[in-house]
Amino acid sequence: MMLFTTLLSLFVTSTLCAPTLGPQELIVIDPEITSPKSGDIWKAGTTQLVTWKTDSIPPGSANTTGLLLLGHPSTIHQDGKDYPSENLDIKHPLASGFYLTDGNVTVVVPNWIRPRTNYMVVLFGDSGNTSPLFTITHGSQTHTT
Repeated sequence: MMLFTTLLSLFVTSTLCAPTLGPQELIVIDPEITSPKSGDIWKAGTTQLVTWKTDSIPPGSANTTGLLLLGHPSTIHQDGKDYPSENLDIKHPLASGFYLTDGNVTVVVPNWIRPRTNYMVVLFGDSGNTSPLFTITHGSQTHTT
């Protein structure tokens, strides 16, 4: 019993002497996408430049890498309710591993992409930023037989 009392006393003392942690600052990197712009038209198979502002990225986040996904907004009807969806193509990122402080990344628009007028790119660092809606059309493709 003496051993239990001693161990309990040590545990209580160690928890009371532990330093308390104050609130931790949450740094959110939220750069505004500047290109593509609303109304832009990309052709499948072409190379495009996606750009964003870097002035709000804190110096301590200089090595934060990004992920760029393509998506399009829609509404999913399930269980009698409507749910918004961005339909992000997480299986085929447009780009990944680039530094957010670069302010841009070059991407190739996939040839297999379906044409539509409401595409968006979403830039992830520690937060997701969505571009304005833009259009992707079919490029001029040659077929070999």
